[in-house]
This record gives sequence, structure tokens and C-alpha cells, in this order.
Amino acid sequence: MSAQSLYPGIYETDPEIAELCALENERQATSIRLIPSENYVTSAVLEATGSVLTNKYSEGYADKRYYEGQAHIDAIEKLAVQRACALFGADHANVQPYSGSPANLAVYTALLEPGDLIMGLSLPHGGHLTHGWKVSATGKFWTSTAYEVDPETHRLDYDAIRKQALEERPRMIVAGATAYPRTIDFSAFRSIADEIGAYFLADIAHISGLVATGVHPSPVPHADVVSTTTHKTLRGPRGGMIMCREEFAKAVDRAVFPGLQGGPHNHTTAGLAVALKEASTDAFANYSRAIVDNAKLLAGALKDEGFDLVTGGTDNHLILIDVVKTTNDAVAGKPFAKALDRAGIVANYNTVPFDQRKPFNPSGLRLGTPAVTSRGMGDVAMVFIAKAMREVLDNLENETVLERIRNEVFDLCKVFPAPGL
Repeated sequence: MSAQSLYPGIYETDPEIAELCALENERQATSIRLIPSENYVTSAVLEATGSVLTNKYSEGYADKRYYEGQAHIDAIEKLAVQRACALFGADHANVQPYSGSPANLAVYTALLEPGDLIMGLSLPHGGHLTHGWKVSATGKFWTSTAYEVDPETHRLDYDAIRKQALEERPRMIVAGATAYPRTIDFSAFRSIADEIGAYFLADIAHISGLVATGVHPSPVPHADVVSTTTHKTLRGPRGGMIMCREEFAKAVDRAVFPGLQGGPHNHTTAGLAVALKEASTDAFANYSRAIVDNAKLLAGALKDEGFDLVTGGTDNHLILIDVVKTTNDAVAGKPFAKALDRAGIVANYNTVPFDQRKPFNPSGLRLGTPAVTSRGMGDVAMVFIAKAMREVLDNLENETVLERIRNEVFDLCKVFPAPGL
């Protein structure tokens, strides 16, 4: 479809932006999107995020605003909060954070003093910038230390984490990851935190949809605070959310507003409310199970094609390939990701544990199954993807082969239309 027909309002005012939106629409429709932090929202979520709610400014919280005209905004935010608490079994939810990073910043602001020690998973080992990594504000305003995965298994070693925590006595322990393909034992982190009198934050940004449906064990019964993004496996709009025990509710709310933010993005709150309602359905529970089933199928097919997988497989939505090991140092993650993109398969290059290469040209490739599962793809598609990825790896500079695979990808995507587009 043309830019004018897809986005008539934008096209009339700004045809350049309309054309770029149309091109992105086409790219998402005709590519196999394997970046684990991306997904397709439904048409209902898209409508909410593009609604008139973007016109309204709403500093404060429901029934306690600093602007008038909030009756409908308050009702929307209350629904989002109620649905989040019901879905995750939380005492309290704050749905105003602009994204996952500000959500984590708000948690630290609420519970810690400047300079307190945070202990989170090392970024090169699968953690996140906002778990205290040195280039993040969270590693500048607070002191930080990092735990790592086991050098042999590349899995979390809870005994080693406990030993480190006892030695360094962090004020807060953070559990959660952006590139860890295995189940996280939140109860083990709770025990460690209790032993040293630390707060426990669980960041479930990647797995929140799986947690909401019981496909991954929930941290809510164990953590003092749970943070998350609202897209990825939860399949909502781009935003953030914090859930916590009732005793921390006031501190968390004050940290979000007025501590770090002004007015919430009401259109995003509405999109989140819609996504949370969708996530409470049997269809979404089936979808969450299918994400993991597809990830395991894809991991097995990739191993059959000779790929070296970090930890040997996956328990969740995410797979991490060590491309350097797969190719005996011949190819790294970045050139592989670039070639895959030309073939219509979108993943991202990523560090692997104990990586000897720099982050902008690392050894690994990270991929996941939320978006392809939203399209309805299953076992046959996972086998096709694995075989196509192997062929791309063996033909990085052969544009004829890459173009043929691109056409095959295009044909597969026509069979499984992307929702919301």
C-alpha cells in the first residue's frame, strides 16, 4: 500500500515522514523479526497509542492531579493499575514510567541513598545497563558491583552469587537479564537478599509476558519490587511499569512523580491497559507457551545446523549464539547480523559471556521468538529459519544467495501476516 493510503493525515502534512512510516510498515510485514525485545502489538493497542489521549497533560496520580479535566484519564490509569495488579498478583503498580530504564532509576531513587551499593548481573554476561553498569547513570549515582555467570556452563551460579553478596554486602540485589536464555530462580535471590538485609529488585522486562501467564516462575511473591518494560513478550506499547509490595508503594510513586518525571504519557497508559486485558485471556496464555515452544524448536534446529548456543539452548524466548565459536573465529556476530538483515532476517549482534571482542563488534548473535510467534509461525517455520541462517552464515558476501533467501522469507511472511499492520 502507498504512503498516502496508509497514512493519509501524515501524508498531507509531511509526505517524507509518511513515506518512511510506509517503508517501515513494509519492512515489518516482510521480514522475519527475531530481535527478542521486539514484537507486534495488536490493532487495538496501536489505536490506543495513536488516540486523542496524546493531547492531555496529567501530572500526578488518579484523583490527585495538578490539572483539571482528568475524569477520563483517571479512569484509564485506574484500569491499567487494576489490571496489572490482577494479572501479576501484585500489591501495587505504577504504570507511569516512560520506559524500563526510568523505571529502574525510580526504584533506586525510592529505596536507596546516593552511593549505596547495587549488585546486578554483568552487562557482558547478559545483564542490563541499568543494573549498575558503569556507563549508565545507575553506575554513577550509586556504587555498583557485578556478578557473572559460571565460566563453564554460562548459567547463574547461585552459590557464587551468595558468596559474593556476603563479601560485598550490597544494599540492593538485582535479578534479571537481557541476554540470558535460562529460567531465573527468584526464590534463590530472595534468600540471598534476606541473608544480608538487602532489597531485592526483579527486572522482568524481557519475560513479563511469560511471567504473567505462568510460563516463567513469577518474582512477585519474592521480590520487594518488580520492574518491567511493557512491550517485548507482554506485547504492549513502548513503556515501563513498576510493581511492589504495599510498604514501598508511596516511595515508588514519589520517585516516579515528582522525583523523575512530569506528566505521564496517557496514550501509552491506555495502550498498556488494552495489552494487560489481552494478556489476561486464554489466547494470550497459549501465545506465551508457543513463544517458548518455538524458541526451543528453533534452538534445536540451530544446533542441528552446527550453531554453538550459549548454555546449549533456552528455557524462555531468547537464544544466544556464539558465532565466533560456531565458525572457529572466522566470523563474528556483527557481520553475521548484517548479512542476515540483507536476507530479511532481523536479529542483533551481542556479547557472549567472557567475550574477548568489543561490544560494538562482539562474538555473539541474540535472537528470540516473540514476534514470529505473534505471526502464528510454528515448527516448520523454525526449521526454515535455522536452515536459512546457516546458509547466510556460509554465504555472507554472496548477494545472489542472500537475495534468494530474502525472496523465500518474503513468501513465508505472506503466509503468516503480521498482526496490527
